[in-house]
Amino acid sequence: MIFARVIGTVVCTRKDEKLVGTKLLLVQPVDLKGQAKGNPLVSIDAVGAGEGEVVLVVQGSSARQTRMTEGNPVDCTIFAVVDSVEQAGKVLFRKATDFAEA
Repeated sequence: MIFARVIGTVVCTRKDEKLVGTKLLLVQPVDLKGQAKGNPLVSIDAVGAGEGEVVLVVQGSSARQTRMTEGNPVDCTIFAVVDSVEQAGKVLFRKATDFAEA
């Protein structure tokens, strides 16, 4: 699983018929402080994520384990929107305040 922030949308006027009706989002992997790490990824949105939200994504065969992506040609799927992250009793991230104040 990878923490990422949704940074944009990807529009494809032509795509495989198994992907018709799916939303493609551009996500930037981030660390727990919200700093970008690595290159952006194109991901299928299986949960209705929005731009700016922190999400969890999976890649490889795990990306095809959601109801929406099963048997489809995908390699990256958003499967959760992150509400909060705690470690050792300390809140590292909370959706309401985002990384700016966490």
